[in-house]
Amino acid sequence: MARVFITGSADGLGQLAAQRLVALGHEVVLHGRNRDRARAAMRAVPGARTALEGDLASIEETRALAQQANVAGPFQAVIHNAGVYGPSAGRRETVDGLDDVFAINALAPYLLTALIERPQRLIYLTSGLHQSGDPDLRFLQRRAQRWSGAQAYANSKLFDVVLAFAVARLWPQVRSNAVDPGWVPTKMGGPSASDDLEQGAATQVWLAVSDEPGAKVSGRYFYHKRSRAAHPAASDVSVQNGFLAACEQLTGARLASVGA
Repeated sequence: MARVFITGSADGLGQLAAQRLVALGHEVVLHGRNRDRARAAMRAVPGARTALEGDLASIEETRALAQQANVAGPFQAVIHNAGVYGPSAGRRETVDGLDDVFAINALAPYLLTALIERPQRLIYLTSGLHQSGDPDLRFLQRRAQRWSGAQAYANSKLFDVVLAFAVARLWPQVRSNAVDPGWVPTKMGGPSASDDLEQGAATQVWLAVSDEPGAKVSGRYFYHKRSRAAHPAASDVSVQNGFLAACEQLTGARLASVGA
């Protein structure tokens, strides 16, 4: 039995992955951004151990969530599933004055990774749209450009792959991978989404607990259990180091290499 923590598991793919893991006999810890969402997560996933609370748009609350996770852990796997997507929405600032798409989709996974006791496996949800992401760290907050919600999302999903690959390099004893679940009909994906919802959750479940050789790898980008080529910037060590340094500056938390 594995103990697995899943962020953003009150609905959508996170909820579905949690249900599948519980059905397989694993111990699952859920997450919602507030008390109501955490309670909703518990109702939707009978058999889950507990649900933690924390708004990933807040650095302070994300830090507190990491503390809760360390009390509930240790975990064999952490699935960084939470995310937001608003292609037609305007730029929204968090309590920390950051773009909320970047803060929730990319900075929060960084901070949780840095602060939660290292699991055996890490899974970061990304998107095929990461291929059109811009790795230029000078525009991390996009304050110098005309705002585009779609571009901000693509950038954040690229940085999720950058993070997954950086962790794979820095923590060789941890299996760290990125997953594109496809365009699935969740609240985020919308009713017109053309990919299969069940397939959308299958790869992260597989990577979290399977002993199959294909799941026991690191530094890969997956779609439906198949490894695919990611944006070249994700493997660029200078991009990885630049992203980690920017996140450290924003949060004060360092993602140290093994032995550091």
